[in-house]
Amino acid sequence: MIVAVPREHKPGENRVALVPDGVTRLKKLGLEIRVEKDAGRAAGYLDAAYEQAGAEIVQDSSALLTGAQMVLRVQRPDDAELKAIPEGAIVVGFLSPLGDPEYVKNLSEHKLTGIAMELIPRTTRAQSMDALSSQSSIAGYKAVLIAACELPRLFPMMTTAAGTIPPAKVLILGAGVAGLQAIATARRLGAVVSAYDTRPVVKEQVKSLGAEFVEIDLGIEGDGGGGYARQLTEEELARQQKLLGEHMASKDVIITTALVPGRKAPLLIPSDVVRAMKPGSVIVDLAAETGGNCAGTVKDQIAQVDGVTIVGLTNLPATAAFHASQLYARNIVSLLELLVTKEGALNLDFNDDIISAATVTHDSDIRHKGTRQALGLPVEGEAK
Repeated sequence: MIVAVPREHKPGENRVALVPDGVTRLKKLGLEIRVEKDAGRAAGYLDAAYEQAGAEIVQDSSALLTGAQMVLRVQRPDDAELKAIPEGAIVVGFLSPLGDPEYVKNLSEHKLTGIAMELIPRTTRAQSMDALSSQSSIAGYKAVLIAACELPRLFPMMTTAAGTIPPAKVLILGAGVAGLQAIATARRLGAVVSAYDTRPVVKEQVKSLGAEFVEIDLGIEGDGGGGYARQLTEEELARQQKLLGEHMASKDVIITTALVPGRKAPLLIPSDVVRAMKPGSVIVDLAAETGGNCAGTVKDQIAQVDGVTIVGLTNLPATAAFHASQLYARNIVSLLELLVTKEGALNLDFNDDIISAATVTHDSDIRHKGTRQALGLPVEGEAK
């Protein structure tokens, strides 16, 4: 089986889907690995390292994709690349099926099998393949470093001959993978950290990292299953904003991580709360890609609103491309070790819960329930 690894073309995307160590593991499955020239350069992986691991370096994308039976990507292929991928091939990457059902339809029209890395279930068995978690962890780490650079104050308490400097107060909104990593990083930098989440089950995780858990009684639990928070109603969101407001106004840094898959990001920080914050305070909005958790967030920009710095930068994992690629490649390789037999043959078993959950298209069939619903297609088990 020929596996192709193209260069990423989206602006700012420095990651690569496979690193040389991953090539070594996949060669043991009998796979032939082709890597486009300089595919890993931006992440710190040179062609010579791929060749040493057993990959073939291909000069251009046309030759790379000719005869390929599997294409490994970080970001999804654009329309031109989809047309160049042979019918029946498998495309693996972040395919955004919940955000763009028309793209999934496009995959099916090209008779490609699409496997979306963001749909890998968050189960114990699938942990080694969970790319969303591995990349979110890096985003949480980078968010704190960006906040520390933007904040005109120091994170740790310092005692000097000129007096004592109090530590920064940091609030993390959302204690998922990104939020927990942000808590741990802010604590390592010496900040006083608190965190809020609609899911009470994460309280012990927050406290185990040395942070205070902010408890707000909404009268409900916000667990949406699968490790995600559910979308709150307008009434619940308004109550949450009101009760959180007094906590947010006193903080030096707020990092927001609240996302609901396939939906616009919930607004957690309205304009009046931004105005109430201290001049020089910093908000890092990790939900900027889907509309933002803060009223003043501008996607891919650092904005100044009423003396508060609001960071809306997206794709933070790409700013730590070496390790982000390394972790993503491990996720990919673990998935392929499930998909490919020891003899190098494809085993696309839809009775397997991981394969079934992550496969959005197969040949010309759209398998993903959410996409079918969005496109108005019948869903198995539902009344027509």
